[in-house]
Amino acid sequence: MKTVSVMLQNLCVPCENRCRYCLLSWDGNCAGVPWEAGEEFALRFTRWMSENRPDLSFSYSFGYSMEHPQLERALRFLRQIGSPQAEFLQCDGMKMRSESECERLSEMLAREGVKKLSFTVYGLKEYHDRFAARRGDFDLIVRMMRAARAAGLTVTAGIPLTNENAPQADELIGFLRSEASESGLRLFIPHEEGRGAALSDVRLTLENFEKLSGQARTLLNPNAYRTEESWLMAGFSEEQNRTLIISLRRDNIDRYSEMGFEAILAEAEKLDETYYAAFPDANELARHCGDPAGESFYSERDLKYHYRRLYALEHGVHPYDVCDERQTGSRRH
Repeated sequence: MKTVSVMLQNLCVPCENRCRYCLLSWDGNCAGVPWEAGEEFALRFTRWMSENRPDLSFSYSFGYSMEHPQLERALRFLRQIGSPQAEFLQCDGMKMRSESECERLSEMLAREGVKKLSFTVYGLKEYHDRFAARRGDFDLIVRMMRAARAAGLTVTAGIPLTNENAPQADELIGFLRSEASESGLRLFIPHEEGRGAALSDVRLTLENFEKLSGQARTLLNPNAYRTEESWLMAGFSEEQNRTLIISLRRDNIDRYSEMGFEAILAEAEKLDETYYAAFPDANELARHCGDPAGESFYSERDLKYHYRRLYALEHGVHPYDVCDERQTGSRRH
């Protein structure tokens, strides 16, 4: 397994939503460290990577949302160290803003070199607001999309598709086509990670997929999302590379500050290898846990994770979960 990139993250910025589907399981408590401490650490890490591991790509990001209290400063720092988040922001869980406030924010983002904003839309207005657990969130997204386009930013939107919101897909797509940039709209299947596991009862099935219009079907990538039956017939690919995710947290920052960066990377690689060594390979897991007639849709990565969860429950295997994106871990690809 080859490490090809490193993502350093600091979950230090609150999110205004409490979405049913949250990879980071946001509960109102920031796990990250103060921005100044994260900035200092990231600067040293960036310099070390440039001098010692130029073969690895490196990025630094913050969350749970983009609502950094000193966003201009944060964007300038990200640009200084060459992090991709300086040009791309996921704009979910933003503070409520009026139309004029959205315009001022978008103009500032454009001045600071941001190129693209992305939004997650869970359904039509009433459904979206319930899903995000905040009244007015849908209208905020629309205001922000319009302001961003007026400022010259590219706007993209993703719709996590389930059995529950599939009947809304056509109307929602028709509406968003006028708000997102050209080719900036896609459907996707929610992950089982984080709070996504709570959506298992409404995971999209073949029956509901076949009820979608041709317009909607074209926005769900058939190479990325298939039924369980289809994945099992094709067989799983074997990952060759991995991204290490180093999460700066209140419970590890002192230890990380005393460790060398090489030791931090080695520790993350060991966590990755220990986790995957606890399970059979993906195709063996599929033979043991898979449903050859399964009609629910998954990504390949998510179905593998689903099988590992089933195997862990059956066999009492509970290694440190490197797929928990709140913590230091990895992403194989």
